[in-house]
Amino acid sequence: MPTEQTTPVSRRKLGIFAGLAGLAAVLVVVTGIRAREDSAAKLREWTDDQAIPTVAVVQPNAKALSATIDLPGRLEAYSRAPIFARVSGYLKSWSADIGAKVKAGQVIAEIEAPDLDQQLLQARADLASQEASAKLSEATLNRRKTLLASNFVSMQEIDERTADLSNKIAAVKAAQANVERLEVLAGYKKITAPFDGIVTARDTDVGALINAGGGGGLPMFVISDVSKLRLYVNVPQNYVPAIKIGAKAVVTVPEYPNRTFPATVEASAQAVDVNSGTTRMQLGIDNANGELMPGGYASVRLSLQRDSMPLHIPASALIFDQKGLRVATVGVGDKVRFKTVTIARDLGRDIEIGSGLSTEDRVIVAPPDGVAEGDQVHIAGGAAPIGKPAKVSERQDVKG
Repeated sequence: MPTEQTTPVSRRKLGIFAGLAGLAAVLVVVTGIRAREDSAAKLREWTDDQAIPTVAVVQPNAKALSATIDLPGRLEAYSRAPIFARVSGYLKSWSADIGAKVKAGQVIAEIEAPDLDQQLLQARADLASQEASAKLSEATLNRRKTLLASNFVSMQEIDERTADLSNKIAAVKAAQANVERLEVLAGYKKITAPFDGIVTARDTDVGALINAGGGGGLPMFVISDVSKLRLYVNVPQNYVPAIKIGAKAVVTVPEYPNRTFPATVEASAQAVDVNSGTTRMQLGIDNANGELMPGGYASVRLSLQRDSMPLHIPASALIFDQKGLRVATVGVGDKVRFKTVTIARDLGRDIEIGSGLSTEDRVIVAPPDGVAEGDQVHIAGGAAPIGKPAKVSERQDVKG
């Protein structure tokens, strides 16, 4: 009997255990399936998230990165006079060589002009002859007038003698003017300096044949006033409004690499050269010590004055394709918006924008390849200042 009571109890326990085991197995299966589904969902979410690019953005900076512009220039004497001969002849002597300092009116050369001397002698002889003829005509007229009362001469003859005297006086004046002209011309046999300066060129020597006016050849001398110099620069059209008359500039020259010289903008051509697209400007430089040389090359740093601050963005933000020059910005909803821009100045790593952007725009520093209008993007951090873009955060791999 005890054996018969034990057997049903054992079977009942085995049934309960089997049921619990089956339930546990079902729970394990369900839990595994749900875990795999959660893992697959997370993987899909991560994959979709990876498909959206993460970009660094900056906002255009309105701070002027450079308030100056460097341009090449050419130094010229403030006053420069090529000296040509006014009379023809042979050079008799010269007294000022290149580099010599001369004063206004100083004789620097003398020309021997025998032809002119003979013309002057002939003109003076002609003047003396005309004066003698005029005196004879006047004396004859006076004698005829004394005989008029006795009716020995007619009034017609008196009128004729008066007209003859007038002609002789006119001839005297013409001869006198010719003499004076030749005397003035003879004065040009002495070559003088027109102003205080230095002789920067001499292209003649004793005995050289001199042609009046130079005949298209080289000047005999060049006198230059170098106490003050003119500096000419060609300014690109875009920057002309930013360079005012009276603006200051800093000049450097190759012969003094460690020195600078101040200059002032004095004049502008107020016209654009169609060949170069530049406007010529003139600067004045004090050269009282004579350290700078006319004709030399100079590097000029001009100060720019602008009514508004230009915007700057990194050069890497520019996109140039078949649609022109553009930048990619992040708009509402973190979606890509392209904007067409123009460049005012290329400063290397930074670009000065002429138009197309505002300070509120969020510009993508380095647009990823294939980015299109309306694409969704993630922004790495906030908008950073120019030169300090937000760092792209590192992504962690998700294991499925």
